[in-house]
Amino acid sequence: MKRCPLRGVLPKPGRTRAQSICAFAQPVQEGVSKGLWKLLSDMKQGEVVDVIKSDHCILKYGEQKYNLMGHRRSDHELIRQKMRELGRLVLKGRQVSPLKSLEEYIDPANFQHTVNAVKAVTGFQCETNKIAVPTLANKLGQSLMKVADIVSCDARISGDTTKVQKAEDFKHIYQTRWREMISCHAHNTLEEKRYNAPLILPFADDVKKLHIYLKEKQQEYYSTLFNAPNTKTWAKLAKVTLAQMIIFNRKRQGEACLMPVQSFESRDKSTLNSDIADSLSEVEQALCKYFSRVEIRGKRGRKIAVLLAPEMIKSMELLVKTREVCGVPKENIYMFAIPGCETSFRGSDCLRCFAMECGAKCPKALSSTKLRKHISTMSRVLNMNDTEMDQLADFLGHDIRIHRKYYRLPEGTLQLAKITKVLMAMEQGRLNEFRGKGLDQISINPTECVEPDPGIESETELSDHSHDVTSSETAGTSGVNSSRPVNTNEGSPERTREVMKVTSGKEPVQ
Repeated sequence: MKRCPLRGVLPKPGRTRAQSICAFAQPVQEGVSKGLWKLLSDMKQGEVVDVIKSDHCILKYGEQKYNLMGHRRSDHELIRQKMRELGRLVLKGRQVSPLKSLEEYIDPANFQHTVNAVKAVTGFQCETNKIAVPTLANKLGQSLMKVADIVSCDARISGDTTKVQKAEDFKHIYQTRWREMISCHAHNTLEEKRYNAPLILPFADDVKKLHIYLKEKQQEYYSTLFNAPNTKTWAKLAKVTLAQMIIFNRKRQGEACLMPVQSFESRDKSTLNSDIADSLSEVEQALCKYFSRVEIRGKRGRKIAVLLAPEMIKSMELLVKTREVCGVPKENIYMFAIPGCETSFRGSDCLRCFAMECGAKCPKALSSTKLRKHISTMSRVLNMNDTEMDQLADFLGHDIRIHRKYYRLPEGTLQLAKITKVLMAMEQGRLNEFRGKGLDQISINPTECVEPDPGIESETELSDHSHDVTSSETAGTSGVNSSRPVNTNEGSPERTREVMKVTSGKEPVQ
């Protein structure tokens, strides 16, 4: 389905339901499942999608991905993204090389054309050896290797030994030459971007402003939806509740927005075990009664917990109750569903929108990633023991090694606040005063002046005096016999005894 290029009003970017329905109505190509074809039909129709649908190698690659991850709707976007990357490569390759299909990229004779096409689509700069989109270069390299495996397997099944040999030769050349031509430059570009990049953490005032703003909006939208259910208000309350849950739990936005309704409805509502309650303080017992706990699927299939406050539960119960009335399809399994679609709202989009509206000083810092870094970094200030750090890392969905390696005080702050204590103590000669103490226990005032040691000062004066005496005697000697050059390394025993007497105040022993 194409639109008239002379139309005056440009449509909004993105796909429409009419485009998706028309694309899905087209005949399914041979060897392509209906699920994958439906996934392709949901993509924004254009030149890239046309290339994908006409290239059998890209379709086989997508079919393999769909067989692995197609049962999870949350991974459909990833499959579309991978196929779109290969489609863009083929489309760009037709402009800069004689290659027309993805299978031609696997021919070892066309390896240089493959490299040129990848450089063109990723924005490679010959003068500086930098790549505009280095992550895309790495992804394309990985995808090409998987396509080579697919071509090799299909050729073995069909008995085409020539094609098998070409695919194996391509993989050998890739492993030998790809790093020097693409991967090395992509890695260097990424490292240069990360080097000396400022670590932006959210201000406490901004987090407080956002929390108050979301609480006000939650009360407003809840009241409106409760009295007069409608699709627009339902979507607003879903976005606010999603943002509240991400901020409070410091969860990844991709994990929180994919919470199923079933997980919320099957949350643990039982009372606290009496034996466990006896081991907790009164405050901890009150917190267990106040909050509810929901388990969802996290990164790499890990089970993670989400804590919900009473106002969040109240909003989510109303969202579940009014789903059908507000136009949410029954096929949509997500708690924060988009009305009329089978997908969910994106947590990053919700946070970005509310961060701009609440009047924060630095809205860019109020993202799920930076909020997670904020709590992990500030936890280092609390002087938590290893067990407590393990519990926090497990709740955030971190591996404790990653937690300790990456989520710490910024390097600049660490050097300014901690390491300077050691340097100043050594400069002032006071390192022995802090023996057995940690960096946090050392207290040094940067404006503090060090008083010189009186003993050292007197020795310095005597040394200067002896130097003056020696100089004057040397000058006198040179005045008496100016025709003979004075050798400072030579000295009579009388002069040596005089210098020692002046320095020590005692007559030297002969």
